[in-house]
Amino acid sequence: MTGNPIDGSPRPTSARALVLTAPRSLEVRDLPIPDRSHDAALLRVEACGLCGTDHELFTGHLPARTPMVPGHETVGVLEEVGETVAERWGVAVGDRVAVECFRSCGDCDPCTTGTYRRCRTHGLRTAYGLSPLDVEPALSGGWASHHWLATDSMLVPVPDGLDPVDATLFNPVGAGIRWGADLPATSPGDVVAVLGPGIRGLAAAAAAKDAGAEYVMVTGLGEHDHPRLEAARSFGADLVVDVADADPVVALRDATGGRRADVVVDVTANAPAALGQGLDLAATGGRIVLAGTRNSTDTPGFVPDLVTFKELTLIGALGVDAPVYRRALDLLASDRWPFRTVSRTVARLDHAAELLATMAGEGDAHPPVHAVLVP
Repeated sequence: MTGNPIDGSPRPTSARALVLTAPRSLEVRDLPIPDRSHDAALLRVEACGLCGTDHELFTGHLPARTPMVPGHETVGVLEEVGETVAERWGVAVGDRVAVECFRSCGDCDPCTTGTYRRCRTHGLRTAYGLSPLDVEPALSGGWASHHWLATDSMLVPVPDGLDPVDATLFNPVGAGIRWGADLPATSPGDVVAVLGPGIRGLAAAAAAKDAGAEYVMVTGLGEHDHPRLEAARSFGADLVVDVADADPVVALRDATGGRRADVVVDVTANAPAALGQGLDLAATGGRIVLAGTRNSTDTPGFVPDLVTFKELTLIGALGVDAPVYRRALDLLASDRWPFRTVSRTVARLDHAAELLATMAGEGDAHPPVHAVLVP
């Protein structure tokens, strides 16, 4: 193991971590930091972005294997790097990196073919920020002062000059690139409908435009989404629609001379009706990317025969991958789209509960487009 804490202080023996023990129950704990190892690394966490999964775990809408240290959009500085992984990852002590939440054994068929999210050893079971304390390493989420990185981790270097809080956008911007452009093969001239105006929806709209989409519509639901819909115009949206007040199919066809969407990207959360809406919006031969979790078996308005009659392609999307994260960080550093200027709330760990409740739509405050915890 190479390196010591880069500020010259003694090596910490424990890390301050925020542990989710049950829905709406967060505890600050001191968790032991493992001994130095040639095939592991110690990251000092600088910032961790929050997403829909986080507030759903907090509220209990998404089942969690507690107790756990959440946080899967982590950026930090490497304080220790084992000799074995330093060569494998191409990193050194002092490097600022983003952490891929999935781990890869590197040997099974999914890992060797690039779909390591389906790793037969890991998958969601050991994903950083989503696994319980009894899955090693226990110190495996970004809601902590330090994060222990096992040998099968994947790291992405953060470009020079990109602030760690801004860099946490690597995850949602990467999701937008993969879901809004790569998976549906968005092409020049396509009409694209993005359902959900959160940060991933904004990123999907921008990615669709970068891929050559001729027309992009972004939808939201209700007053809380109005600031996000306004922001969508700065990310390539030609049309924004509040589905509480207007029929998005009618609005899209009126705006495009009768066309429907060649690509529908559903990034809504806890919105069972969005699937049926997506089928209505899709053109014959259209592609629908399903990325948001329903947390429900209900599918109001879903007409299965439309999949057949329109010959639609439904594409499930679980997460992103490290190569796309590299593209996302480069895009962020370029400032081609105004991701760094979106409304943002940055909070310390002891204010996480209030921020997560706001993100879940509780209370009168508008949820920020981007939320970040710092230790």
